[in-house]
Amino acid sequence: MWAINLKEEQELFLTIRNLLSEQKLGALATHGQGEPWVSLVAFSASDNLDSIYFATPKTTRKYSNLVNDPCCSLLIDNRENLASDFSNSIAVTATCVVQEINDPEIPAALKLFLKKHPYLETFTQSPTCALICLQVNRYNLVRRFQEALEYHPGL
Repeated sequence: MWAINLKEEQELFLTIRNLLSEQKLGALATHGQGEPWVSLVAFSASDNLDSIYFATPKTTRKYSNLVNDPCCSLLIDNRENLASDFSNSIAVTATCVVQEINDPEIPAALKLFLKKHPYLETFTQSPTCALICLQVNRYNLVRRFQEALEYHPGL
């Protein structure tokens, strides 16, 4: 990891926030029954980057994995499957601890999630759907496949 100054840290924050606001899907990595598992999830992030939200049915493997092991990570990237990705793409991994959202926090979190994904409103209204909050411990950003930077929200 590279040591960065305050200006670089602010630029890193903005880079991560822009990526998370532009991208709609991320790859959620969980662990269960002795095996890793990765699932695509639609997500939204808080403005200060300390929380990421997604919705999932309670009947899924990812939900079961998260209930049994609340540590997970979410990868978000901007690749386009082009040769230029090797020099232009960035990927951010958020290392997180999971918390299922319950009353009274649901309305604010759901509003943030549906602002980005209004087409998922019916999905989120299902009684079997859980709204999940990923409490972010750290972001690891990699760009140009070599440069790795670390950002801790709230510090």
